Amino acid sequence: MAGTGSAVGKTTISTGIMKVLSDEMNVQPFKVGPDYIDPSYHSLATKNPPRNLDSFFMNEDQIRSSFVRGLEISKAEIGIIEGVRGLYEGISPTGDVGNTASIAKALDAPVILILNARSLVKSAAAVVLGFKTLDPNVKIEGVILNKVKGKRHYLKAKEAIEKLSNTKVIGGIPRDDDLIVKERHLGLVPALEKERIANDINKWANVIRENIDLDALKNIAKSNSKVKTDSKTELWTSENKKKTKIAVALDEAFNFYYTENFESLEDNNAKLIYFSPYKDDEVPDVDALYLGGGYPEIFAKELESNQSMRKSINKFHNNGNPIYGECGGLLYLSKSIDGFKMCDVIPHPSKMTDKVQGLSYVIAKSNKDNLISKKDDIFRGHEFHYTKLQIEKNLINDVNFALDIQRGRGIINNHDGISIGNTLASYLHIHACSCPNFAYNFTNNIIEL
Repeated sequence: MAGTGSAVGKTTISTGIMKVLSDEMNVQPFKVGPDYIDPSYHSLATKNPPRNLDSFFMNEDQIRSSFVRGLEISKAEIGIIEGVRGLYEGISPTGDVGNTASIAKALDAPVILILNARSLVKSAAAVVLGFKTLDPNVKIEGVILNKVKGKRHYLKAKEAIEKLSNTKVIGGIPRDDDLIVKERHLGLVPALEKERIANDINKWANVIRENIDLDALKNIAKSNSKVKTDSKTELWTSENKKKTKIAVALDEAFNFYYTENFESLEDNNAKLIYFSPYKDDEVPDVDALYLGGGYPEIFAKELESNQSMRKSINKFHNNGNPIYGECGGLLYLSKSIDGFKMCDVIPHPSKMTDKVQGLSYVIAKSNKDNLISKKDDIFRGHEFHYTKLQIEKNLINDVNFALDIQRGRGIINNHDGISIGNTLASYLHIHACSCPNFAYNFTNNIIEL
């Protein structure tokens, strides 16, 4: 499910299709790119774990293996992949790395192109034709028109596209303000806040039932040949045999995780125990903590109010137990967020800003052994945050940064990964395939303590 650009309705249409098809078959959702929020909608619609495919994080063998593995784990009958931005938008103006087209080509998957048809008829055919001819190796086999004015507009645009670009139009979505999704500063509101968006997904599904030819869509999906994988492809290192217990923060404030990160830890014999820094009183009885990203800045008042949890985490750190924090986890471990007291493991305050402080794919190099990597390891990830960790200039040289950022920004001066005792916290989000030794190193460091 690819778009001609951003904001053409990919998420509402893709999620609506997933929801409708899930009523009759087992659907495994996927999302192209470094994204936690859209996949949370997919998971709510399908009841299957969300998964990401990304050609910056993965090579083609990993893309194919990740796709097939996801289908097999869920025992899914169909895989639906929501693209990112425009079909061809990636890191460079001419290359494919990081774009939706790279995933479609790696899987040899048919593409449904979603097009904003407002005020377009014959020109819609030109758009489709341009997308098809730019890269003939991308199999655009269907079109969905969004924001059509009415039946007459839809039929005219459909005729133009089918006759002039030889591409089947499988539906048209009418203009409807109810299909606009509430957003936050990092994108769509996460589906973990189920009460707010469950009704919206049902609305999208009803619109899909009425306006999309789902039999045609399923026939297009069935036309795809079976994805072939290399049996030698290793997605991540899985060598630890000793059992460990890791507490994972998962609630309204912390919910940005890749499913594969959890699975890589479990493949290294870790038992994951989920807890809420927002609601629970103290850290569970575990060997280590994993504090992922999310919205601690929005729940800063509530997190400050939970003094017993903050003290519990600070004590857990001072006792030498491993803690890994990513982005939101970094903020929660900091001294404060906009004046609200946090865990004070990282002795610097943080604040919300009115502009993006980091938005990039990232390449990091470890300058020392740390909780998730060894010295000189190079791995990939991404950063996306509006917050800033405030480190006074006279203290910068005293901070123990474990990561040098070769691409991206990091915390400050192309440094990231503050390492204090057995705690590592950074703005960097990693995916198990982009940092294949992440889970092995994390669990192994727990074992060696």
